[in-house]
Amino acid sequence: MTHRPAGTATLTVTIFIYPGVRLMSVTGPVDVFAAANEFGAHYRLRMVSADGAEVTTSSGTRLSADMSVDDVQDAGDILIVPGGPEWDTLIKDDELLETVRKLDGTADRTASVCTGAFLLAAAGLLDGRRAATHWRHVRQLALRFPGVHVEPDAIFVQDGRIMTSAGASAGIDLSLALVEEHYGAEVARAVAKEMVVFMQRPGGQSQFSVRARASHPRQEMLRRVLDAVAENPDDNHTLAAMARRAGVSARHMTRLFSEEIGTTPARYVEQVRLEAAQALLESGDDPMAVVARRTGFGSAESLRRAFVRNLGVTPGTFRASFRTTGAEEDVPAPA
Repeated sequence: MTHRPAGTATLTVTIFIYPGVRLMSVTGPVDVFAAANEFGAHYRLRMVSADGAEVTTSSGTRLSADMSVDDVQDAGDILIVPGGPEWDTLIKDDELLETVRKLDGTADRTASVCTGAFLLAAAGLLDGRRAATHWRHVRQLALRFPGVHVEPDAIFVQDGRIMTSAGASAGIDLSLALVEEHYGAEVARAVAKEMVVFMQRPGGQSQFSVRARASHPRQEMLRRVLDAVAENPDDNHTLAAMARRAGVSARHMTRLFSEEIGTTPARYVEQVRLEAAQALLESGDDPMAVVARRTGFGSAESLRRAFVRNLGVTPGTFRASFRTTGAEEDVPAPA
């Protein structure tokens, strides 16, 4: 990666906006780069729409464009392709996809936010690449575009000159990473503190509701099993116990999890317990042994191993990310 210290040439960021775009997918990156300019960075931000006209976002807010796509001779250092809730319709819009290809062809770096990854994929820009998108849509991205290597738990992914991020707020994480690349960790850290966000979030999309990520099972019996695990993670949720409560064989239960949830029973239980432990660590001061017991891990050591294996941080480090020890404390920097 090229490191550009403050004081060098201006870097151009082009944000492609279109009708139905999600507002935060646009404003998150814009606010990061604009804030970076307050700390010595030199970013030039410009909004580009297909015809240069303003667009109406999915929330009804109108955004003005600085120019049309035809006026763009060079998309510059960074092209941002934000997402929108109507991605299923957008990926069928050949004119829109051709616009994305055209802008990408003149950009040094292209980055998508949230479901903007679907536009990149439909435009053929993610073929053979690793990518991220909103946790609710990772399975659809993988199914519709089998040539894309989807990383379901990543906040953002960089593969060559293409970057993709998860939900709309993950566009902030991605933009901070670019600021650090261009101007160094101190500038990025200052922006993170100014915006009161993490320099680097602990964990990944695994922080988001496990029960919500599970598709709505067709089997009422399986729905009851999933709900029971989510409601009481400290109960006995071995495969045998779940199968017995549901009145099916362990083999049948395993098959249902595989077909409808896309994971194993043990993995699902661990993820629910991990999520419950995260909630306790964020909001309370219980000793690790108590957190482990209340969330079904049994011991502090089992809890620690699960955190390191799934999130790459210890429970103590995770808890510290949600604490402040003084007014001058830094936002955690990347490892």
